[in-house]
Amino acid sequence: MSLVEISGLEKSYRVGEMEVPVLKGIELEIEEGEFVALMGPSGCGKSTLMNILGCLDRPSKGRVLLKGRDLSRLSDRDLARIRREEIGFVFQSFNLIGRISNLMNVELPMTIKETARNARSDRARELLESVGLGHRLDYSPSNLSGGERQRVAIARALANDPSIILADEPTGNLDERSTTEIMEIMYELNVGGRTIIMVTHDVETTKDCSRMVWMRDGMVQEVTS
Repeated sequence: MSLVEISGLEKSYRVGEMEVPVLKGIELEIEEGEFVALMGPSGCGKSTLMNILGCLDRPSKGRVLLKGRDLSRLSDRDLARIRREEIGFVFQSFNLIGRISNLMNVELPMTIKETARNARSDRARELLESVGLGHRLDYSPSNLSGGERQRVAIARALANDPSIILADEPTGNLDERSTTEIMEIMYELNVGGRTIIMVTHDVETTKDCSRMVWMRDGMVQEVTS
């Protein structure tokens, strides 16, 4: 069984009196341990697909199975649990809390999961050290470069040991050097067994990906490896 199975996936949004289709029958399977890049022009449905995979939105038709469970049939409470425990998010804009320390930012998902204080502090330290920021534990994100902020965001995404990392343009706001550093970390995570699904416009960031899924006009146009 694939880790993710998508079949007949459609998503539409109502704008006034109109139904605007965004996804138009997506068919896709993703195996455990893959590093998949979603590519295509702006407006082709990549972010909508990621929102559904991340349990932030529901499909209009079709189904998405994660570990055999149909996300469209789950309650809001069950979807929140999956977001918390099964999925790690990495965003283009980092989405860190600037007024608290990097250590506390990484601890936050474990706090929501009600992990014991000592355990979450130890794990947050370990994760920040693993991305090269063991010397920046007590700094706030506002005192870091863009590349360092994204490393904190990756550490936070790993906090609850998720099955999948969803990365939406993780290098979109970074310079060339920081992009290389972040992609090296992502590659190492994948080699270590993490499944990663990444939205990107930059072909250079896909050289270590298992497959590239090209989308256009709400559909999968081509899959290459």
